[in-house]
Amino acid sequence: MFKSGEYIKKQESICRKNDKIPAGLYEEYNVNRGLRDKNGRGVLTGLTNISKITTNKVVDGKTEPCDGELWYRGYRVETLINGLKKDEMGFEKIAYLLLMGEMPSAEELAEFKEALAAARHLPTNFTRDVIMKAPSADIMNSMTRSILTLASYDSHVNSATVSTSLRQCMRLISVFPMLAIYGYHAYNHYENNQSMYIHKPDPELSTAENFLMMLRPDKKYTPVEAKVLDTALILHMEHGGGNNSTFTTRVITSAGSDTYSTIAAAMSSLKGPRHGGANIKVMEMIEDIKEHVPDWSNKAELSDYLSKILDKDAFDKKGLIYGMGHAIYSLSDPRERVFKSYVEKLAAEKGREKDLLLYQNIETIAPMLIAEKRKIYKGVSANVDFYSGFVYDMLGIPKELYTAMFAIARIAGWSAHRIEELLCMDKIIRPAYMSVMEEKEK
Repeated sequence: MFKSGEYIKKQESICRKNDKIPAGLYEEYNVNRGLRDKNGRGVLTGLTNISKITTNKVVDGKTEPCDGELWYRGYRVETLINGLKKDEMGFEKIAYLLLMGEMPSAEELAEFKEALAAARHLPTNFTRDVIMKAPSADIMNSMTRSILTLASYDSHVNSATVSTSLRQCMRLISVFPMLAIYGYHAYNHYENNQSMYIHKPDPELSTAENFLMMLRPDKKYTPVEAKVLDTALILHMEHGGGNNSTFTTRVITSAGSDTYSTIAAAMSSLKGPRHGGANIKVMEMIEDIKEHVPDWSNKAELSDYLSKILDKDAFDKKGLIYGMGHAIYSLSDPRERVFKSYVEKLAAEKGREKDLLLYQNIETIAPMLIAEKRKIYKGVSANVDFYSGFVYDMLGIPKELYTAMFAIARIAGWSAHRIEELLCMDKIIRPAYMSVMEEKEK
């Protein structure tokens, strides 16, 4: 009798034998693995006018690391956020800035919000026939399936004009919260036997407000909750052109593919645990620390346990303190710096000051331990993912939606890069691979 498990295991061993490339060949042929050089800098693959990340500056002729800076269309992200009024929801305004390249006037912003509200609906019976047909705990897969299915309802799906792509991108920005929340409610009902409720979005509410309203049975939320979530969306909506999912957006766009397929590909990239799932790992690590460190205010006990994590003797034994360090930032992550004050406000409202103290102590202790044990002296700091999971937890957002939250924000950045790629590039992105294959015939 044919046994598929044994067969696949056998074939895997053959793949491992024939597909392994010696690590030394990458250095011999000067190939930058992961498109990063030895110093961790990205290999230039394009130009963009959408955003910029600054991690070092030239001082007296020498390049020195500096506090990280994130710029959207010529504005520092903290300037954009601090420029909003106390209760103003800014996601839509900053999305306009990213897409159009300039700050909207009051009239332009009102029109943009009206256009997003008009697009914030799904085809008749779409929720029932598509989202609820095959519920899954993997909300990113559920959303990706919905994105590809939406293409079937668009008579101009294959048009690659800027106007058509802009309309399609704005539609996806509008419906992403619906795809995520409805996907979760379907899963929670059919798989967890919980009550299901489908709230329609309110055209008068912002993206952040609609998300909280549609997620909760009673539709209620506080101004602080909405403001913190809006800030989180702004901080996650764009991060340079070189991150994996944004680069995927530009690669697929360069091939001439449609908007829906392009964004579906970006979603598939983002859901990878090396890209969009870091905040979930932070939350899992925090729960593990709570179980093993009784007194969270005791820095000595906390330091001892964090040392065990780094030594691969605790938690998942990977030797990582999740939420610490970043591939680009060294001294500080600007998104984390901005976000921290909003986290503190929400923690005070929710009575979660004790949890906040644990995070703050880890943020103080971990960089010193990492520098000592890993001999990393360029600087290690908390990144935005360190606090984002804590915020989502305080907002009552289930873990199944954490990566989807990233997507709800990042769709704005992906859309901007798709439009820029359509306007500026006329060549397919086609990197070179050097073959090290052994010729087996003469």
